[in-house]
Amino acid sequence: MIEKLLPAPISAAESFHDDPVEEMYPEERALVANAVPHRRREFGTVRNCARRALAAFGVAPAPVLPGPGRAPRWPDGVVGAMTHCTGYRAAAVARAADFRALGLDAEPNEPIGDPGVLGLVSLPEERAQISRLATHQPEISWDRLVFSAKESVYKAWYPLTGRWLGFEDARLTLDPSDATFTARLLVPGPVVDGRQLAEFTGRWLIGAGLVLTAVTVPAATR
Repeated sequence: MIEKLLPAPISAAESFHDDPVEEMYPEERALVANAVPHRRREFGTVRNCARRALAAFGVAPAPVLPGPGRAPRWPDGVVGAMTHCTGYRAAAVARAADFRALGLDAEPNEPIGDPGVLGLVSLPEERAQISRLATHQPEISWDRLVFSAKESVYKAWYPLTGRWLGFEDARLTLDPSDATFTARLLVPGPVVDGRQLAEFTGRWLIGAGLVLTAVTVPAATR
């Protein structure tokens, strides 16, 4: 499913079931040695997805370990992102010459439910938009979609800045006509290829009980 959101030449892999923990590298197993079993399995499975995606670029299998901010450390010349939620794991990678950053997120297509939580992860304008959209397409959990899109934005933002981006630091606008979104930054954006980014754009997909979102930051065309 995730490949439907990603332009070429991005490579992606996904899984709807977990691999045995034995398929992890020792360095990876050590990082989750004290975690509950399902956490160990999802940790390893999403990294196996990353290795399958990297193989499309001829990258030999190797541990995928966390770096600063717990973001994955990718091989030189590669950018990428990973995501997992109940029943789903995915990873996508691209050459840094083609894309400066990627962001992915998967969530269950279920309402957040708790108004307090929704208030923490969304702005008033976004909550108004959620209410409007829910009257026309109630089968989509729009609050969860806003949350997922902001997670994808953060995953694209962090490798470019090394800084935190709060839920209140970007204003999201959803376009249901083509399943796209724009996140307008409310803080100074990173400078990428000589220009300061004012917004991130992405796409979403609903299917298999999931909300999937993806953000890409293409390299400047020469």
